[in-house]
Amino acid sequence: MLAPEVPMSHSVAGEPPSAGRRAAPLTTAVYSAAEWDLLISLPGRVLVAAAAPGPGRPQRGVMAGLAGLDAVAAGRAFDSDLVRAVVTAIYARHDGTPQPVERLTDLVDLLAACRAASRVLGRRADPADSAAYRQWVQSVAARVCRAVPGPGGRGVDQPATPADRRFLDRLGAALGLG
Repeated sequence: MLAPEVPMSHSVAGEPPSAGRRAAPLTTAVYSAAEWDLLISLPGRVLVAAAAPGPGRPQRGVMAGLAGLDAVAAGRAFDSDLVRAVVTAIYARHDGTPQPVERLTDLVDLLAACRAASRVLGRRADPADSAAYRQWVQSVAARVCRAVPGPGGRGVDQPATPADRRFLDRLGAALGLG
């Protein structure tokens, strides 16, 4: 059964923009079920890949995961209908039903998914929404890469290691961020 296409022509719940936010321009972009699934699964895949240990990358742990989840949730405050709709869909999707976890941390597949999402956004999204989404996804990875365990189990915000910097650079290139 195919999921209905998701129009992005108004705010998530039809509510007026909050104080200080400009109303987003109306768009006629419509995402297929496969495109929408790609857009809502990508932030989680990025979080998992950014938290994965590897050569030159510190052991992260719970604090990094929490930092990533916080970065995903921060999308609720973005001045982008698309980002807010994706966050809403992420929270709605995680109702306790197990999701497939195959190849979540395979970097080659992740970068290919980022390039595919960038192409979808280039075809269907308002340029401002496209840029906001791609920057938001990059910020999820950056927050995870900066979170390392500190004394007493508290998280410490540290500069990214050279290996993390390479990961973030490759991710940014795949997202078309320069």
